[in-house]
Amino acid sequence: MKPLETLIKNVTVVRPDAGSPDGDRLDIGIAGGKVVRLEADIPADEAQTVVDGRGRFAYPGAVDAHQHWGIYNPLAEDTTTESRASAQGGVTTGLTYMRTGQYYLNRGGSYADFFPHVLSASEGRSFVDYGFHLAPMMKEHIDEIPAIVENFGVTSFKIFMFYGSHGLHGRSTAQSSFLMIPPDERYDLAHFEFVMRGVQAAREKLTEAAPHVSLSLHCETAEIMTAYTKLVEQDASLSGLAAYSASRPPHSEGLAVTIAAFLADETGLPNINLLHLSSRKALRAAMLMAKTFPHVDFRREVTIGHLLASVDTAHGLGGKVNPPLRPQEDVEALWEYVLDGSVDWVVSDHACCKDEMKFGDPRDDVFAAKSGFGGAEYLVPGLVSEGRKRGLSHQRIAQLLAWNPARRYGLPGKGAIGVGFDADLCLVENASWTVHAADSESTQEYTPFEGFELGARVTDTWVRGQRVLDAGNIVGAPSGRYVHRPYQG
Repeated sequence: MKPLETLIKNVTVVRPDAGSPDGDRLDIGIAGGKVVRLEADIPADEAQTVVDGRGRFAYPGAVDAHQHWGIYNPLAEDTTTESRASAQGGVTTGLTYMRTGQYYLNRGGSYADFFPHVLSASEGRSFVDYGFHLAPMMKEHIDEIPAIVENFGVTSFKIFMFYGSHGLHGRSTAQSSFLMIPPDERYDLAHFEFVMRGVQAAREKLTEAAPHVSLSLHCETAEIMTAYTKLVEQDASLSGLAAYSASRPPHSEGLAVTIAAFLADETGLPNINLLHLSSRKALRAAMLMAKTFPHVDFRREVTIGHLLASVDTAHGLGGKVNPPLRPQEDVEALWEYVLDGSVDWVVSDHACCKDEMKFGDPRDDVFAAKSGFGGAEYLVPGLVSEGRKRGLSHQRIAQLLAWNPARRYGLPGKGAIGVGFDADLCLVENASWTVHAADSESTQEYTPFEGFELGARVTDTWVRGQRVLDAGNIVGAPSGRYVHRPYQG
């Protein structure tokens, strides 16, 4: 029998697609970057390297389907540092949202010209495998969608519904200069409709890729937020994260979800992803739309930040994010939907924003702060820790972290520990520990989870059979690859 390169023994293997809900005692044999054997009691002498899992859980590496490398720091820098944080959190594939305009590369133009710069800046720098979602910001981008799928292997696209007339951080802004779109074009509901038509046209043209081609939406309503921001800024009783949540109220999310769903039905686009839903009203609207338009395959996403922290428990204004962290009652509502199976995957929405950029003047003005924070390093530990306390099985957690996003986003070679799959996995131990930003591999100097107590920790991570985290420490050189989707492995 062909010798194994790595053999991982004494672990409970969590398989999202097979086995018992809380895992099975199996050994994992790895060769050529793949899982080639998954059996009980594989002899140690059949492997070059034997790893004793010491009774820990072996989870499929998380497919973190929502990150933002390069939004606040140079993309080349973020690719290295934030992929290290990803590996620390059990993430083995990160999908980053990317667009033209201010932030990111601060460039406009076509994706044919823009995206090669993205690939060049990130190449050879990541510790995990990675891909990108792209946002069609102007008509030219819509026309490019089929070529983007074929030439670049990007199968997922995005609409930021509030960008039409509301600023990224909470106040209105000049649209054309921020988005770097032609002065005679608008980023508005009509554009969103035409994006949907363009994505569906690409699906009809590229029939083999079509099941993996989808459109994601950040669902907030610009007009509601602009009006409520003015009201909140005049209300002295509101401050901090609670004020920011009130300025972007949950019904703004629910309304945007409804608009997105109606447009999906109108344009015949069946593959719709509703991103980082943060409130009961947003999830209620999402479930209502699923019943109203049963022919649309909606997928619903929440973030680990919205599941772990509220406006009262997050550590300081570092917890500012879009959509906002919510009151605890909304946190509990999100968990209700996770527990009843309505949520499809959990992500980090990782956006490293260093202290000197995050906080404005004055430092305690939430509206002067930038939106977004890192969190990939807490993705697997956070969901295992809190999910297990609330009754989620290990198998269900693996579906939320790996299997479901991999299936949706064109990564059939990832998302599970099984023969023929990429050997992407992490070991998780039951251990109580306290979150401190200083312990993170991210270059972000703070975290809204500072001081939180978690009950699970990732100790080791492999990407395509290469160990990138060993006993909690990043090891080796960056070996992550760009995944050209659909990716079979």
